Amino acid sequence: MTEPLLSIRDVHKGFGGFKAVDGISFDVPRGSIAGLIGPNGAGKTTLFNIISGLYSTDSGEVILDGVRLTGKAPHQVFGSGLARTFQIPRPFPAMTVLENLMIVPRPQAGEKFWNNWIRPGAVKAQEEELRAKAEQVLAFCNLTQVAGSEAQNLSGGQHKLLELARILMADPKIILLDEPAAGVNPTLMRDLVDRILELNAQGYTFLIIEHNMDVVMSVCDPIFVMAQGRLLYQGNAAGVRSDASVLDAYLGETI
Repeated sequence: MTEPLLSIRDVHKGFGGFKAVDGISFDVPRGSIAGLIGPNGAGKTTLFNIISGLYSTDSGEVILDGVRLTGKAPHQVFGSGLARTFQIPRPFPAMTVLENLMIVPRPQAGEKFWNNWIRPGAVKAQEEELRAKAEQVLAFCNLTQVAGSEAQNLSGGQHKLLELARILMADPKIILLDEPAAGVNPTLMRDLVDRILELNAQGYTFLIIEHNMDVVMSVCDPIFVMAQGRLLYQGNAAGVRSDASVLDAYLGETI
């Protein structure tokens, strides 16, 4: 068995009398591209919000690489090596694409204003290093041609690539992608999938929420299926296609 990088242990989350996440447990193996699927309202994004620290749990644990994330604030979770995207990308719209990448790494010497006076050489050296890294990431994500454009002027697919590029500036242990293919044209979707596969080959681990079943079935293993806040199935694509409870709850005869 591959060593788990991310472990979800009996996680519960309710809102009033509604149980959005009801006792979810699973492991994401190190080096995998795991998929999290299920109908709208299944609790997938709520679980992502719990994992990334946006929501607290009512009970249960989230463990990343042996470190307990439960109770940590989002910036602490990010600092532990977990980064995520959102269904709707959230760049700094008036900043350029390059600037959106360069602002990610923390800490930066230039953030302390006095360093610009007493350590200008260190500030400049770090900025040049970050710029070089950002340019490499932009090239990898096929965004070099829009590096100087304001983020608000990008297409939907380019916004998804920009989200991925910003994450790569942080060198995370695991990347959570929330519907990366949503609203993306087929050409850019293929480009995004290629980037995910190439990063996975380099050792990156992914957990992906996605409604595009072609993407899920072609790249994700394992696949976790949620319904009504509970884990309905975990296994591979072949099992998803044949599991009666999954077919009844979500996928139908088309998978």
